[in-house]
Amino acid sequence: MKLLEAKYFHFLGIGGIGMSALARYYNQQGKTVTGYDKTPSKLTGELQNEGIEVHFEDDAAYIPKLVLDHPEESIVVYTPAIPTDSVQLNQLRNQGYKVYKRSFVLGEIVNHSFGIAVAGTHGKTTISTLLAHILTDSRHGCNAFLGGISRNYKTNYISDPSSTTTVVEADEFDRSFLTLNPHMSIISSVDADHLDIYGDEDKLRNTFIEFGQKTIQEGFLLTKFELKLDKVEGIEHETYSILTDQAEHFASNIRVENGQYHFDLNIKGEEKQACQLGLPGRHNVENALAASVIASRLKIDLKSIGLALKSFEGVARRFDIHLNTENLVFIDDYAHHPTEIKAAVLSAREMFPGRKLTGIFQPHLFSRTKDFADEFARSLELLDEVVLLPIYPAREKPIAGVDSQLLLDKIQNTPTQVVEKSELLCELDKMKLDVLMTLGAGDIDRFVEQIKTKFDQ
Repeated sequence: MKLLEAKYFHFLGIGGIGMSALARYYNQQGKTVTGYDKTPSKLTGELQNEGIEVHFEDDAAYIPKLVLDHPEESIVVYTPAIPTDSVQLNQLRNQGYKVYKRSFVLGEIVNHSFGIAVAGTHGKTTISTLLAHILTDSRHGCNAFLGGISRNYKTNYISDPSSTTTVVEADEFDRSFLTLNPHMSIISSVDADHLDIYGDEDKLRNTFIEFGQKTIQEGFLLTKFELKLDKVEGIEHETYSILTDQAEHFASNIRVENGQYHFDLNIKGEEKQACQLGLPGRHNVENALAASVIASRLKIDLKSIGLALKSFEGVARRFDIHLNTENLVFIDDYAHHPTEIKAAVLSAREMFPGRKLTGIFQPHLFSRTKDFADEFARSLELLDEVVLLPIYPAREKPIAGVDSQLLLDKIQNTPTQVVEKSELLCELDKMKLDVLMTLGAGDIDRFVEQIKTKFDQ
């Protein structure tokens, strides 16, 4: 049975950002969509409000009756975050249901449309969301599966039934992006990460190269100039940069005016275009450049691109400023890799010069903490004060000797403490705060509204 012919879709791990976008897609296609997730969240609540049945018990008794009654017309989709001993996954698999990884299902959608895939260890969510916004704002249109919640559209799935263009975030975890054969591809960064999967940085880099080679013949591949990736035979391959004009596409005259980034967009073969970006952070100028190159290739004029960049409101949990007063600034950011933490902290320094920065960081994964302990310490030292929460394990089991105390012991010349989640709000009462940042990819975001309410007086 082909995916298009299925009537019932059951998602295991439906609350994940990538899974929920797929669930929304099939729900809008008129399919019956149901799902399981470990814990309720704002996202699962939104899915339920959209008519999707969601339960929170990994028990075969909770598998929806419609799925059980129509095995030949049902598809089961699961995320790699689902453990191998999942009761529902194993029961459905043993009963002969068609069970697919999320990456395969996304690949089927991309490969049957004009697919644009954005890859990179950092930046892919912002670039793909920026590109989707440019295409939507300029009336080109697209269907977009995003790795975050767009502030402009309040969703991680943007739908345009009249468009054949699909924009996706290409996830390197578990080599998922190798299921994609897009018409156009972006590689924004190849910093070491997911070493529990890849083993070393060379293997990670080689897999990104393999992803670039999956672009269809006579397609278009755009990579950051500084990555120095070799040209791929049969694929048009160009580069972008905010550091040099040696790239085919570059940004120049980058400056901050009244808290906003301004720059000139230099797209090969086009007149220079002055732009203003509605996002903080020099790294986001780079992200905007990448998205703009692809939009230009789709025949969107640079004036329309510039208007879309100015109106772009960003992605939830990407330098999300929740409070901005003389007494306190509160920023929430998804940063969970040393490079991302460094970029977020330097952006805060640039926007709020001379002010004291306090960061609350929740490490994500024991393996990542172990692999990059020294790098995390150096990035966190850029703050004036650090609060460490216990490691968020996600899919992992604990590793002996790897905990937040490991990071505390490595951080130098910066006051640091480890605080249990249950004690965090009380601890904040004792601290003299000026600019406060919450950082991490676990469940630290659940403190955002509490912190905002606490200090929004």
